[in-house]
Order: sequence, then structure tokens, then C-alpha cells
Amino acid sequence: MSRIGKLPVEFPADISVSVDGSIISFKRGKDERTLDLRGNATATVEGNLLKIARLSDSKEHGAFWGTYRALSANIVKGLIDGFERKLEINGVGYRAAVKGKVLNLQLGFSHDINYDIPDGVNVSVEKNIITLKGIDNQTLGQMAAEIRAFRPPEPYKGKGVKYLEEHIVRKAGKTAKK
Repeated sequence: MSRIGKLPVEFPADISVSVDGSIISFKRGKDERTLDLRGNATATVEGNLLKIARLSDSKEHGAFWGTYRALSANIVKGLIDGFERKLEINGVGYRAAVKGKVLNLQLGFSHDINYDIPDGVNVSVEKNIITLKGIDNQTLGQMAAEIRAFRPPEPYKGKGVKYLEEHIVRKAGKTAKK
């Protein structure tokens, strides 16, 4: 049985949570998110607790039970605190700049890369650090992965785009024989 699924999701009073069939709606101020359970679990709201229940004892419903509980907890966390991802750019001449709703990247190619910033994500650049902030963890993670994929860090000098907390294992370069 899922240990995660058993735990209720606690939310503060300023977040309104409503269940309509298999769709859970979370709202705080002007921010609103929904989670579709797709008929794989049921949800109930009791006071300031959201409880997810499994439909049957099948292995598949158990997996969905824990997954939907974790997704709803992430939505609540995103509405309260938000999420943040940081990327670091290493390399001579590698730069990033935000121009309106476009992130302009210069990563050693013959052309600049213009990445459209999705709605709900704030991007800022300081020196060689790109900071992504927003309420949707999945969108931030996908955006960070796509930016990193333009120029992944190489193992010899570490040039490229990497997550700030990522450690690049360096390889030894060529050595001259004596």
C-alpha cells in the first residue's frame, strides 16, 4: 500500500479546494490550478484537508493513489511558496538575456537561441545564473531541461548549461607520451 497516498494534503485557509467529479480545483488569489484524476482515484475535502482514496486494491490504482496525492501536494506547495530552478552557464562568450517574453541564449553557435518563456514563469538572469520561478513544478522542470539540452555540459572543461546543484564529473584530457 502507498504510504504517500495515506497522508492527507493540508492546505491553508487562503487556498480554496473544490472537487467536481474527478477534477480537483485549487485557487489562491488570481492563481488557479486543476488536477484531473481521470477516474483512477477519488478525492474529498474535509475542512482544510484533501484526502485521496483509491478505487480498488489493484496495483494500478495504488500507484495512481500515491501519484495523485503527490501531485496535489505539489500544487498546494506551488501556490504557497512557488518553485525555483537555477541554471548555470559556463563558457567563454556564453551569455543569456531576457527580452520581454523571450530568453535569448548565446551558447557558441553561429546563431542566437530565442526561447519563448511560457505563461506563469518568471525568468531572471544575473551574471551566468538563469533563475526560473513559477507555481507549476512540471513546467519549470521541463523548461529547465529544454534550456540545458541546447548545450549540455561537456566533461572536459565543463562548458555548457548545467543545473546549479549539478556536479560534472571531469575527464582527464590527452596526455603526451614520453
